[in-house]
Amino acid sequence: MPTIKRLDHIAIAVNDLGDALAFWEALGLHTDRIEEIPAEPAYVAFLPVGDGEIELVKPTSDTTGTAKFLAKRGEGMHHVCLEVEGLDELLTQLQAKGIQLINETPVTKPNGVRYAFIHPKSAHGVLVELYEKPA
Repeated sequence: MPTIKRLDHIAIAVNDLGDALAFWEALGLHTDRIEEIPAEPAYVAFLPVGDGEIELVKPTSDTTGTAKFLAKRGEGMHHVCLEVEGLDELLTQLQAKGIQLINETPVTKPNGVRYAFIHPKSAHGVLVELYEKPA
């Protein structure tokens, strides 16, 4: 049976990574790492908070979903990510309940993490990412 384990991260779309980092670091958070994610394509800064993270996402292409989000809505919260167990079963259950998915099958990152997004139309305006770490 699928389960939600924890809030993994909150992603914030930003136009300028340096400016955004300055704000979060002024609050006392520290930058764990910054990665270029060619598959997205974006730069992502990871700021640990408790058992989760804040991720600052700066797109590197105007054609990405994050770039389109920034053009339409401006900077702000892009999505909420929940770590789950049983991602495939959960996606099947959501589809059976009429929940609109962006990814009907999980996408696998090079590190083995699998993820899928739920469309904001089905989540009251919030883009939700479901994230499953390898066993």
